[in-house]
Amino acid sequence: MSGLPSALNRARRDPVVVQTLRATVAATLSYAVAEQLSNQPAPLTAPLTTLLVVQVTLYSTLTTSARRVVSVVAGVVLAIGFSSVVGLSWWSLGLIILASLTLGQFIRVGEFVQEVAISAMLVLGVTQLASQAWDRVLETLIGAGVGLAFNLLLAPPVWVESAGESIEDLARRVRQMLLRLGEELDRPTPVARAAERLHDARRLDHHIAEVDAALRQAEDSLRLNPRISEPLLSRVVLRTGLDTLEICVVVVRVLARSLTDLAKRRDAEEPLFDREIAAGLRDVLGHLGDALVSFGVLVTTQVSRDAEGAEARLAAELQAAWDSRDHVAELLLRQVERHPLAWQLHGALLAEIDRILDELDLEHRTRRLMEELDRGGALRRRAGLPARLRRLARGEPFRPPR
Repeated sequence: MSGLPSALNRARRDPVVVQTLRATVAATLSYAVAEQLSNQPAPLTAPLTTLLVVQVTLYSTLTTSARRVVSVVAGVVLAIGFSSVVGLSWWSLGLIILASLTLGQFIRVGEFVQEVAISAMLVLGVTQLASQAWDRVLETLIGAGVGLAFNLLLAPPVWVESAGESIEDLARRVRQMLLRLGEELDRPTPVARAAERLHDARRLDHHIAEVDAALRQAEDSLRLNPRISEPLLSRVVLRTGLDTLEICVVVVRVLARSLTDLAKRRDAEEPLFDREIAAGLRDVLGHLGDALVSFGVLVTTQVSRDAEGAEARLAAELQAAWDSRDHVAELLLRQVERHPLAWQLHGALLAEIDRILDELDLEHRTRRLMEELDRGGALRRRAGLPARLRRLARGEPFRPPR
């Protein structure tokens, strides 16, 4: 029985489960309303529209509703215009499809370009054209209105927490990659095995794409949401955090490539590094991995929680990594005398380590945050009306702009 509450909690936070329940309830309500207002015996266009416009976030619902309504009305008006001139035939159908798709691109309805043609074809082929055409428009408006009202009255969840979990998971994956790179530094490493590590590092790009999708959903959930007082800050903190991790992933991939090139220069029975250098590099990579995880926790930690503790842990890991890096630099300088042709690869390893440390530096992150907040604040001041509408939605008193 103890597993049931945790399973329900996971389901409540799962976007797929939430979207399924919300869409089902909203579409059912939309059909019930359309039955009372439409003359059609089965007004299925209304629940269909609701299913399309009730997205996971309020912002997506607003934008999707507008494009959906515009596309349907455009298709209906175009079909009425065609019907007054020609009837339904193969060539008139092809002509109205061409005109609808062209019109859809012109009015910029995004993914609903096909809906313009679908609406036009359905209306062109029905009897009692005028009545059924405008019934379709009415059902579309009902479906869009119910979907919008559903999200306004029952505000969708904010997906910041799930996006934060994705960012932390990415940081832990990068840490595991660094630890794997350090496993075989003091042993003979076949080129094929080093290349396999490089391939694993390249696969981290797929995880970045997944985190980016989760973050875009979280950013949409913050827009126009009256429950969020500082949406800009939350968006900037998460977005800049992902940007930093993405740069670190690129550097880790280059680091893996440097080790692969180094394996090509070594004899089959010769380790990549002496035992002391390998131990020092493993220490550096371990501290880098821990710093990445601490950075991910810091990015996703709210101010009301242990943000100062996360920042202190990150600072300690960075300092330890710098100390280990300086020690390894001295050891690598000696190894250059034994392998003078590999000096550029040794220097590349240090440069790549330095790049990750610089990206995770707290002062660097603070500057980046301030720059993005200033840029976002300037954009928000230009769009003063949406900001005032959000304040009114939260019940704050109206203040006229200066």
